[in-house]
Amino acid sequence: MIRCFRLWSGPDGNSHFEEGVVDLEPGQRGDMLTDKFPIASVSFQETDADPKLGWHPDPARQLVITLSGALEFTTHDGRFSLRAGDILFTEDTVAGHDWELLGEQPWRRVYAILDQATVVPFRQAEPRLAAAGPDSR
Repeated sequence: MIRCFRLWSGPDGNSHFEEGVVDLEPGQRGDMLTDKFPIASVSFQETDADPKLGWHPDPARQLVITLSGALEFTTHDGRFSLRAGDILFTEDTVAGHDWELLGEQPWRRVYAILDQATVVPFRQAEPRLAAAGPDSR
């Protein structure tokens, strides 16, 4: 499983996010993988200084794969951080979000614009159970 955040524009007009994973299935030679799915285009981008974009929507439904660097996203639901190896599955094409770089390393990423029919194998993370305290018998 690969850590993934889903970001979308809700019917309430706000941006929302949930943490989850990209589901992988057993493949040949012991690999874990997904089926192949169509994308419209792929591009690479590097940002080494916070561009101060402010609140903005994404131009398209896409996967953003972080190659290096770290950043913090702000949505109407709160905040979450991405780091190298994380995937952002974004469908926030209306409401908008904000982000800022964390640390000194540039944010290097791959944008994969999704075909409208593409089904991304995203699964929401299981809710975390609160640690049992001494009074929880």
